[in-house]
Amino acid sequence: MPHTLDLLVVGDANPDVVLGPLDAPLAFEQREQLVDAGALTLGGSAAIMACGAARLGLRVAFAGRVGDDDAGRYVRDALDARGVDTRALRVDPRLSTPLTVVLTRADDRAIVTAPGTLPATTAADVPAGLLAAARHVHAASYFLLPRLAAGLPDLLRTARSHGATTSLDTNDDPSGRWDPPGLDAVLAQTDYLLPNAAEARQLAGLGTTDLEKSAAALARRGPTVVVKNGAEGALCHDGRTLVTTRGIPARPVDTVGAGDSFDAGFVAALLGGLTVPQALELAAVCGALSTRAPGGTTAQPTWDEAFAQATRNGKNPA
Repeated sequence: MPHTLDLLVVGDANPDVVLGPLDAPLAFEQREQLVDAGALTLGGSAAIMACGAARLGLRVAFAGRVGDDDAGRYVRDALDARGVDTRALRVDPRLSTPLTVVLTRADDRAIVTAPGTLPATTAADVPAGLLAAARHVHAASYFLLPRLAAGLPDLLRTARSHGATTSLDTNDDPSGRWDPPGLDAVLAQTDYLLPNAAEARQLAGLGTTDLEKSAAALARRGPTVVVKNGAEGALCHDGRTLVTTRGIPARPVDTVGAGDSFDAGFVAALLGGLTVPQALELAAVCGALSTRAPGGTTAQPTWDEAFAQATRNGKNPA
């Protein structure tokens, strides 16, 4: 079957309420605190990645669940408006759409999420036709979607049997355990693992701050490991070779979703025929440019914007 879809993204989608920057510790006891800015925007690692990839020119479809509520309709409208195919966005008649509040402070943020439909999302929510049609399948928020996580090995294996490449961004583990029993089975079917630096260290479980050693250890479990390290740049390890790229100068307005925009840039670059080192450079640019405005999707770049910015910063994505 010919691939009629560039990218299928599977995972979480929800409204984000982003508030900040908070200049003092969060206060309880009914104290009211004021911040400079607030925004209602599309959130969820998978949804932000899908929007970033569509903005870069890919044909993108999204599979997941929302509730039969205003928040779910907001999510669908936001994805539709950004050119993402939402026919596989299932409406759950019982559970509510997930909701997230993001409180920003300087270069950090706190994230509070009501999971809603996330624990009910399964691999069965992903249509077989989309798996067969996609050139690449990306899954996100592994630890928030336990039933989907259990089915990911078979789902990704099926995608690969149709000739697709695969990627995973686990994001944070709210439980703090970082070692679910099925993770190795997922990594064995994952071409590219895309954690940030803190996640890579936790997933590797070496008890070291050495990012290169953590990436190498994860690569020995199957995937090429691509690690996002904020202003320091990014690195990639395939178990044999280490590739690095410097950070992109930026004055971020909001870093929410920057890692997901990085993921979108990396996948789009690979699907566009770039090498892994070139894809790493373009991805770093996409992540940096996404911080120009509040929310995860507002400032995501087009392909031409990202390419031009990479060239201006001495990168060589061509």
